[in-house]
Amino acid sequence: MNTNNSTVYMCFSTDIIHSGHIDIIKNASKLGELTIGVLSDEAIASYKRFPLKPFSERKIIFENIVGVKHVIEQKTLSYADILRELKPTIVVHGDDWRTGFQKPIRDEVVSVLAEYGGRLVEYPYSSDSKFEELEKRSRIQLGTPDMRRGRLRKLIDLKGCVSALEAHSGITGLIAENTTVLQDGKTYQFDAMWISSLCDSTAKGKPDIELVDMTSRFRTIDDIMEVTTKPIIFDGDTGGLTEHFVYTVKSLERMGVSMVIIEDKTGLKKNSLFGTEVEQTQDSIENFCEKIRAGKAAQKTKDFMICARIESLILERGMDDALERAFAFSGAGADAIMIHSRKKDPAEIFEFVEKFRKQNTNTPIVVVPTSFNSVTEEEFKERGVNVVIYANQLTRSGFPAMQNVAKTILTNHRAKEADDMCMSIKEIINLIPEE
Repeated sequence: MNTNNSTVYMCFSTDIIHSGHIDIIKNASKLGELTIGVLSDEAIASYKRFPLKPFSERKIIFENIVGVKHVIEQKTLSYADILRELKPTIVVHGDDWRTGFQKPIRDEVVSVLAEYGGRLVEYPYSSDSKFEELEKRSRIQLGTPDMRRGRLRKLIDLKGCVSALEAHSGITGLIAENTTVLQDGKTYQFDAMWISSLCDSTAKGKPDIELVDMTSRFRTIDDIMEVTTKPIIFDGDTGGLTEHFVYTVKSLERMGVSMVIIEDKTGLKKNSLFGTEVEQTQDSIENFCEKIRAGKAAQKTKDFMICARIESLILERGMDDALERAFAFSGAGADAIMIHSRKKDPAEIFEFVEKFRKQNTNTPIVVVPTSFNSVTEEEFKERGVNVVIYANQLTRSGFPAMQNVAKTILTNHRAKEADDMCMSIKEIINLIPEE
């Protein structure tokens, strides 16, 4: 039994406790009175992967481990605020954070401890293959349709505003899944993936006129789902005939997609950013509401979401028309409303959100800031937006790079000059999981 006056602090994100965790907790409890910080659900979702168990359950697990005196919530990956509040004598951690992504967090801990004379104790990280197998099983579980489908709703409830990045293949899905930035003591990842009709068609060299059929588009979903775990938002174009949309909903829900977005237009689909430059016909409110009701009646779970995309601002039909449609569509059962604009000035988007929120505070609002791209996610969140979709940036950035490489090879009649523009094959292979 520990009899000294030292206080010890550790932080855990895990929802699977194994013998390596128990060993380090035992060692830490011998150093003094042990407090465990449990990362919040939001912090874990931003840093690692969506937790299999919510904070309340993970907290109970640690409260029942011998040697743990107190369990508290740590709301960010940064330890700074908690260390300055508790001023523990000792912070305990595995030595795995000396290099790699967590090193800046370690450096910050060392700096804060130095402020009041605390010290850091590190134990060898448990890298047993059976622990790695547990993590792989967790990822597999997160990737199953039933687990993945409902996660978008949970993330919106948890974070208030989530971000999604376009993906059109397995490798772009892995980029959306694994890209992480550490900034100001917080970690940032994309919360979901957007499977765009435009990008899916472009990757196949086809025009964006609903020419690529659903069977082909479902194969893209399969390719991405096979190697990722994050929620998927699917671009359903107009949804097609109501009778066809019903079967699309059933298929997407069964596959584990979280949301389908359909736009209130009819006829041959034209990209919205053309606006009034091409002939586009907006569906009647009555017909589109019926399509929404039919889709909602067809789904089997409460997890799946149907989002109504309103084209009134794109087609210059005015704010009143956009709002009338938004209230009608949400009343018909739409789980979310997407408002779109091709103006660089976000003023009309902000006006729509403000006026919609005065009457409807619950229905999530989705935006795709391709044109009005100067607005930050935090500003969108403050105004009442819940989903921000970066709809085509990976596609648009990839083509200029590939064209430049192709021209460089042609110009020099060899590949040497192009090497500096290319990621190494080894780096690409490391992006792709072995299992």
